[in-house]
Amino acid sequence: MATFSVDFLGCKVSQTDAQEIRERLVMDGHAETGSAADVAVINTCCVTHEAVRKSRQAARRAARRARRVYVTGCAARLPGAFDGLPAGVDIVALPAERTPSFVAGDVGAVGCVRADVGIDRVRAFVKVQDGCSFSCRFCVIPQVRGASRSRPAAAVLAEIGRRIEQGHHEVVLTGINLGCYRDRDARVDLAALVRAAGEVPGLARLRLSSLEVNHLDDELLAAMRETPTVSRHLHVPLQSGDDGVLQAMGRRYNVSTYLRRLARAGEFNLTTDVIVGFPTEDERAFERTLRTVATAGITKVHVFPYSPRPGTKTAAEDTVPAAVKKERSARLRAASADACRQRWLSKVGSEDVVLVDRPGRGYGDDYSPWLLEAPVGALVRVRAEEVTSEGIHGVAA
Repeated sequence: MATFSVDFLGCKVSQTDAQEIRERLVMDGHAETGSAADVAVINTCCVTHEAVRKSRQAARRAARRARRVYVTGCAARLPGAFDGLPAGVDIVALPAERTPSFVAGDVGAVGCVRADVGIDRVRAFVKVQDGCSFSCRFCVIPQVRGASRSRPAAAVLAEIGRRIEQGHHEVVLTGINLGCYRDRDARVDLAALVRAAGEVPGLARLRLSSLEVNHLDDELLAAMRETPTVSRHLHVPLQSGDDGVLQAMGRRYNVSTYLRRLARAGEFNLTTDVIVGFPTEDERAFERTLRTVATAGITKVHVFPYSPRPGTKTAAEDTVPAAVKKERSARLRAASADACRQRWLSKVGSEDVVLVDRPGRGYGDDYSPWLLEAPVGALVRVRAEEVTSEGIHGVAA
């Protein structure tokens, strides 16, 4: 038997991939431990230069404490990203579906095998789709994740049922390009999957992780509205609020399309991603992004300073100075903080059901953050009393 640790960097898909490796090692009879382990797995990210740097740091730290280190995930499939690391570090440049079996086979199974393994987090992320068949000019993900592909609906629903049995109240459907989900044999698209998942017995709350605006159609919105367990939150990447920048990025929509589609989802808390400092972004283009975010009614903005990625069409372009990126990022984050605070203030005196996912904190139905005292893992009905810079302060209703 070997002791092991599994850590991940990056998005929720990276988290689910790391979980699959963890489950496979536990099921093969190995023991999960904290820091000092025989085997360390680092599931990496390459969406920005900073993500690769942190992934390399994590691999180096792991090499100092573990006998064997497996570097997996997106950055592992980026050529040269981990050149020069110490001996004993194995780069597993395989698709996510094949990685758990490879790592487990290399470590080797022992006689004592566990049949079921739970997730070590309160919220259960269930990957339903992987890869992307589109080609945004700045994005390296299609290179390292491959073309879009989907899990069978039956397998997804079975996993949701298993997570509920393990005690998870909330399930998040996740994927690299979630709206591309198709089980063609069963004739199930994302809207149908949402309806089916909502009917799994015992599920208290269902979320979607991130959705491209082109996939936010009436059918999907109807499925979300008509499924009682679906939360009133949508994360829809914008990337830029300027048509010229969107065209240069290779995005497949313009600002008016984005705003028109989001207007259909007015009752949802809307959050987004924005890239700041793309090579064609000037000050006027950035000002349009600020206006678009405000017009759309978006609250939380995840801000990413542009980082050229190897192998992409804009790999050699990085014309906006770092200081300008930093200043624009700060302005956008400040606007986001103001929008979040206004939404939180609108809730004072009202009630919500909060999933407590860490001591003293949790998230409501619309993914607004709450501060409250309740056991981790509990679903608690609370009343909003006041707002702080960290979220909504609530007491048991």
